[in-house]
Amino acid sequence: MLLEFRLRNYGIFRDEVALSLVASNYKTLHSENLIPTGLPEVSHVVSTCAIFGANASGKSTLIRAMSLLQGLVLVSFKHLPEAQLNVKPFLLDKEFSLQPTLFEVSVSIDGVRHQYGLEFNKERIVSEWLLVYKTARPQKWFHRYLSPGTGKEEYEFSPHFKGQKRTWQEQTRPNALFLSTAIQFNSEMLKPLYQWFSRGIFTVLGGLPLDGGYTTGEIQKGQGTDVVRFLQSADLSIHEITVEEQSGLHRTMDVDLRKGEILKSEIKNAKAIIPKFLHKVGEQEAILEFQEESDGTQKMYGLAGPLIDILDKGSVLIYDELDSRLHPLLTRKIIEIFQNPISNPNGAQLVFSSHDTSLLDADLLRRDQIWFLQKDSSQAASLTPLTDFHPRKGEALMRGYLTGRYDGIPILNSIAVPGTTDGN
Repeated sequence: MLLEFRLRNYGIFRDEVALSLVASNYKTLHSENLIPTGLPEVSHVVSTCAIFGANASGKSTLIRAMSLLQGLVLVSFKHLPEAQLNVKPFLLDKEFSLQPTLFEVSVSIDGVRHQYGLEFNKERIVSEWLLVYKTARPQKWFHRYLSPGTGKEEYEFSPHFKGQKRTWQEQTRPNALFLSTAIQFNSEMLKPLYQWFSRGIFTVLGGLPLDGGYTTGEIQKGQGTDVVRFLQSADLSIHEITVEEQSGLHRTMDVDLRKGEILKSEIKNAKAIIPKFLHKVGEQEAILEFQEESDGTQKMYGLAGPLIDILDKGSVLIYDELDSRLHPLLTRKIIEIFQNPISNPNGAQLVFSSHDTSLLDADLLRRDQIWFLQKDSSQAASLTPLTDFHPRKGEALMRGYLTGRYDGIPILNSIAVPGTTDGN
């Protein structure tokens, strides 16, 4: 369960910002849109969180930061000693361009709050820490940092943290995380947090297609009925899905989710598992392959498998541009799935960015579920919840947003027309 993500000095973000999923005291949509945590200090979190903002305001950067943190936890122990870390500090301020980047996440795992963070630059991890709240007073299980006096790396360990701590410390390279390294040497106490990063969060970066491979795999495991039911709920006339192996020319893509890049795309002769969709309208039937379906159907199919798995495990889906290639009602449908205790009994969460202003609806989202990104005159991004603007009860949120009341919209100048000097 995600409680908060915090970052500083990354991409367009210069100053520290925090995206919090902790619910406020508003009573509206309480039973539908909130998830109980079992934590004494945080009673509920929101099930969905929407991020709005102009183009280039930082929406994709924020989500890419979450994906980068996940990637560092999962693979940093594999880094070669000379490998540089994929960090891009705020470059429009000389002071900040030389400072480390900060990421910190607060999560609830089996009813216990974990607060894990790090500071890093291209060359190394500058500091790393983990606080665990077994009671109201946190236990600082470990703190790794560079000594201000000597510049050497130091470690502090809590007596509550058990295991071969010195061995893990000695095996941790400067460009690797202690968390990741300790897991490779069988730290049992850190395993729940590591597993949250490996299984509890699924990130989709903007512009990267879900090719349907995950969903096809779920169908092969016997989840075909659930996939069809999900697609039918989106008013798609799909009656049945079958998969078969085909030989021939197939496109393959090597995608780096941490960097948000397609590393390689090629067509080669190979065997592939191909889904086929049976459509029925009255007495008429037609079978279509994946590439013959519409973009919207392909996206819904690609999302179906991960979504079913996320809802089953109570994980977190972080999706950049959720509304891309989807009808507004389909986007709304996905949000409602997470906000319905019947379809989401295990407390899964959805964090997404969007340009779909129709989602700014007080009957769909609470005030504490809506966040806005805005750049200032120095081109640094800030992140502000709707609650800070104190909208009136019954206020038209979409109208308020489009008229600039909540920030997060582009400042549009006159469009320059060829042959004119003033854009008129």
